[in-house]
Amino acid sequence: MPIGKVRFGAVLAVAAAAAGTYGVLRYQPGLVRATAATGQQQQQAMPVPVTNVVKRTIPVYLEYAARTEAIRNVVLQARVTGYMAQQTRPDGSDVKEGELIYQIDQRDYQVALDSAKAQVDRDTASLAYQRANLNRGNDLARNGYLARDSFEQRQSSVQQGEATLAMSRAAVRTAELNLGYTEIRAPFNGRLGRNQAPVGTLISAAGTPLNTLVQLSPIYVTFNPSEGDLVEIQKARAAGKIEALVRVPNEAEARHRGELTFVDNAVDRSTGTIIARATIENADFSLLPGQYVNIRLHIGERPDTLLVPQVAIGSNQLGKFVYVVEEDGKVGVRPVQLGAIEGPLVAVTRGIRETDRIISGNLQKIFPGMPVAPMPAQTATAPAS
Repeated sequence: MPIGKVRFGAVLAVAAAAAGTYGVLRYQPGLVRATAATGQQQQQAMPVPVTNVVKRTIPVYLEYAARTEAIRNVVLQARVTGYMAQQTRPDGSDVKEGELIYQIDQRDYQVALDSAKAQVDRDTASLAYQRANLNRGNDLARNGYLARDSFEQRQSSVQQGEATLAMSRAAVRTAELNLGYTEIRAPFNGRLGRNQAPVGTLISAAGTPLNTLVQLSPIYVTFNPSEGDLVEIQKARAAGKIEALVRVPNEAEARHRGELTFVDNAVDRSTGTIIARATIENADFSLLPGQYVNIRLHIGERPDTLLVPQVAIGSNQLGKFVYVVEEDGKVGVRPVQLGAIEGPLVAVTRGIRETDRIISGNLQKIFPGMPVAPMPAQTATAPAS
């Protein structure tokens, strides 16, 4: 065969092979990208930060929505009638037990007290005369110079005088009480509300409320555990006090602490819950009655709990997962079930082993089976509870 024909045939074969390859690649573009990606992965593995799993004992909490409630909340009212003379503490101020808050005009009551005391003095003098008269009657009656009827009259006068003096002294005590009632004092430490009786108002006994006073520290926090939680709470109470931590919605951490002090004696059939209450210290008065809060009850400890950083948790339609570095240096995926949050960490109740190396960064850039270059492993930490 002539050499020219051989060369021409070879050229045709090469062209046909190239055209076939082009056709395959043209209609399978993913194959081109996959081939290119595989080549890049083989050339260089992506660096990823790796964290060791933490194993430790963590506290077990039950958490509820709750409302604050004042331990003591009273309406301040006058017990005597008179004109309001003075409000010594401004609206909304914090007052101490026994501190003067309102002063009703005392003049009428001071006059009544002075009059009652004068009556006591008069009755005391009258009784002294009657007793002296009775003593003289004793001598006369003994010598037969005073009739028995007259002597008994003198005895009766003394007894009447003693009764009259007792009544006068009781009137003094009543006048002193009424005078004292013109001063409205705080029955306990607390915070005043809005004044309802401006100076000059005529106040009547048991009439218009003057103000309200609420105790702010300590304060109650009331919530409604379910029947299922009640069993756990009862077990914890049998073992000792249950610590309560309270957080308001805009706070990152619970700043208020106390303890569970009350669980009601019956479950509500309609809701399957029971009323419970914690007593919380509120020294800075930052919690007010009626406020919405979250409460956590520390009911025990869970040993040997595995924890990973929250930032290492991924999510898809099937649930939560973490990426791990397998023994061959490639990315593996572990579906997980999560438990309580401990600072920057979260408990994993199922899905990982203590020896797993958890990938904690570049999660959006990696996928299962991809080779990676683990950066030096770090052990995640969280503040002690």
